[in-house]
This record gives sequence, structure tokens and C-alpha cells, in this order.
Amino acid sequence: MSQQPFANYQNEIYLHGLAGTFPELPCEPAGLEDLARERMDAEPFGYVAGSAGTESTARANRAAFDRWRIVPRFLRDVSSRDLSTTVLGTPFPAPVALAPVGVQGIVHPEAELAVARAAGEIGLPMVLSTVSSYTLEDVAATGAGPKWFQLYWPREREVAASLIGRAKAAGYGALVVTLDTFILAWRPRDLSRGYLPFLHRLGLANYESDPAFLAGLEKSPDEDPSGSVLRWMGMFGDPAKTWADLEWLREQWDGPLLLKGVLHPSDARMAADAGVDGVIVSNHGGRQIDGEIASLDALPEVVAAVGDRVTVLLDSGVRTGSDVIKALALGAKAVLIGRPYVYGLGIAGEAGVTHVLRSLLAEFDLSMALAGARSLAEVTAEILRPAP
Repeated sequence: MSQQPFANYQNEIYLHGLAGTFPELPCEPAGLEDLARERMDAEPFGYVAGSAGTESTARANRAAFDRWRIVPRFLRDVSSRDLSTTVLGTPFPAPVALAPVGVQGIVHPEAELAVARAAGEIGLPMVLSTVSSYTLEDVAATGAGPKWFQLYWPREREVAASLIGRAKAAGYGALVVTLDTFILAWRPRDLSRGYLPFLHRLGLANYESDPAFLAGLEKSPDEDPSGSVLRWMGMFGDPAKTWADLEWLREQWDGPLLLKGVLHPSDARMAADAGVDGVIVSNHGGRQIDGEIASLDALPEVVAAVGDRVTVLLDSGVRTGSDVIKALALGAKAVLIGRPYVYGLGIAGEAGVTHVLRSLLAEFDLSMALAGARSLAEVTAEILRPAP
């Protein structure tokens, strides 16, 4: 085992403090969100922070983590810790990846390019959203770190096949298909401002650079912006998709294939039967159904349903190093984080993303040591107890 540098970020912060230099961004999740609310324009902040309906699902995600407590073990020589893992052929320096978050250009002009550089510097995988502000080729060209591509499965097979082929050609290591956003949910924060960034032609870079998408336009997007937006609206999601369609998707992509949004154990079993390689237990951060089950609450049943047949990851509600430990102990191979790094991007660009990622990893590293775990193999259900 090798000593990971993640915990050293704590020492850097304290040493800089001796010289009167303090972090520009808060080191705790609540403070980060509060500063993002101050610094970001109201519409972009609402789009990132908001959830469906009364936002009860987002609150449930956090409450689910609070229902578990870590029971540490001591005198176990945790001076050297190995936090690395490999997920579906992709090396992870720690079991954390960046979740796909669309239209990042609304919070910072460098958007996904800045995020890719920050993640790549650390070595964390980034999952790029279909509705990104820069093309998947531009993000791949940053050359930084491993990347997976998230697909919002479009109505037209020609466009889907073209996007998948481009991701393969650009070197993306896995395809993540989001299941839960074939239609947009009722999101009051956005509705109260009448704000949907895609209608302003934001987040459409991958579509407007795609030959199959462009083939359905009479004029170029620059000549007829409304025509491009209307074509996107007509194909973004398809409520008619069924499990049978996965066979076609599997034919288009010969690398690791994951389904994002699996919460029911029966769906997890069907995913395994369909030959997918992984599932991401996710409720989209609470953005799709108000009153939905928390991702962490769904995790144990999904893990039990698939066993070793598919790799299980988790997102939605992850904010701290202890959250990562709890998700791993309940059976996740790794977690994905979303809103926190977008807040960092909105506040301070690439440097803000770097701070958020290093803070999370430092806390995870320190919490691993304090819990008595020297490697991820030692993070099992044995270290958790239900909260009283």
C-alpha cells in the first residue's frame, strides 16, 4: 500500500493559514452552496440547486446518509492507505467520479473544459453529459484523466448511433445511459422564472456538431436557431423506450455499458439479464420525482439483487468523505458527485472545482484512517450501524 496524498490538503490549508492565506471557497458543503447562491446568477443557481416538486427527494438523499453511523476501529496501523480501485477497466485513484451535469456554461464560460482539467489533474474520472456546453471532442482534447460519456437516449436512432460512435472515436471509456429523464420533471425553481437553458440554445454543443442531427435541419443552427432548438426538443427523450431497445444499444457500443437511474431491485436484475456491465443507483439528485426513494436507501436491495453480475455505483446526495465510506460499506463500488463541483465551478472556475474535489478526497482519506480502514476492502457493512 502507498500513502495517498489526499489527506495532505489539510496540511496545505493550515500552513497557508500561518501566512494569512485562507481558502477562497468554504470547506463544508453548506457553506459552499451558500457562497454559490451569492456569487451565481439566480437562474443558473436555481437550475443547478433545484429539484422536483417540494424538493423532498433531495432532502431524503441527505437524511438517508444520516441514518447510518460509522463505528471506528483503532490500533490498526493506518499510516499507509490505498484508496485506489478499478471500475469497469477504468483506474480510479479513489472511488469517486464526477457525475454528468449538463449545460455547465451557464455557471462558467470554461464549463466542462475547466472541470475536465481539474478532474484530470487529480486523476478522477469525469462523466460528460450529452447536453454539454462544449463538444465531447473538445472535452476529450483536454487530454486530462479518464472520461466516460453519458447518453440521453434520443428518439432518433441515427442521432444516438452518431453520438455513440463519436464517443468511441474520442476515447471515452464507458457509456452511461440515463434512464430517468425521458421527460423533464416539474421543477418549481425553474418554472417560477420560466428558465430552461436549452431553449436559449445552451447545452446543445454535441447536437449542433453532429452530422445526424444536422441532417434533419433545413438551415444551419446559426442561420435558424429556433429550428435547431425545436429539433432538439422533438428528439431529446423517448417515453416509448423499453428493455427490448437495449439490445440495439448494446450493438452500438462494445465497451462498458452502465444504466443510470436504477432504484428497484427488479430493474437491477433486468439490467443484469440484458447484459449491461454496471448500474448507477441514482434518483438524479432529486430532480425528477418528488417523494422518490433516497438513492442510499435503494442501494442495499440493488446490490443484493445483482450480486457480482454487474458493478454497482451510487450518486445523489454525496457530500462528504463519510458519505463515501457509508456508500461503499453498503455495497457501492464507487460514488459520483454532482452539485458540489458545479458550485465550485460557478464560484471560481477550474480552481474552485479543484478545491471541492481535493476537500472531498482529503476528508475521505482522513475518515478512512480514523475509521481504521487501510484499503477499500476493509470498508464493509461491519463498520456501520443504524442511527438510534
